[in-house]
Amino acid sequence: MPENDDAADARVDRVRSIALSEDWAATVVGLLLIVLVLAGAFPGWLVP
Repeated sequence: MPENDDAADARVDRVRSIALSEDWAATVVGLLLIVLVLAGAFPGWLVP
C-alpha cells in the first residue's frame, strides 16, 4: 500500500511545517516584545 504511505507522509510533513511556522511566529512575537520594551514603548512590568 504505497499510496497510503505517501498520503501519511504528506500529512506528517504538513503538520511539521505548521508546527514549525507556529514556533517561528512565537519567536518573532517574543523578540518584538523585547525590542518594544527596550525601546521604551511598553513599561517592563507590562510584559511578564
